Amino acid sequence: MHRLLSTELIDGLPRLYEQQGVDDPIVYAKFFFPAGCWTWFVTEGQPEGNDFTFFGYVIGFESEFGYFSLKELEQVNVKGIVIERDCYFEPGKLSTCLLDLHLQ
Repeated sequence: MHRLLSTELIDGLPRLYEQQGVDDPIVYAKFFFPAGCWTWFVTEGQPEGNDFTFFGYVIGFESEFGYFSLKELEQVNVKGIVIERDCYFEPGKLSTCLLDLHLQ
């Protein structure tokens, strides 16, 4: 299994478009880059070929909803610093996740 993608996450994650139209979707996982301000809040995802495609709210240079792949996340390596999954993250509404992020 991949270090960012557990069996539990795969089993509990809604497939792409299942939360489409939901004003305040549930976030199931949080990925982050420890040496920067990038954060990925995962709301949906599914396998596609030999990769896994996620959809969620991405905070980086801009903050927006978008698609991102497991391979893209796993390829990030800046002097040994890689994207990590927040092991202590509990699923919750996006609005709560954003509020919690800004309170830290």
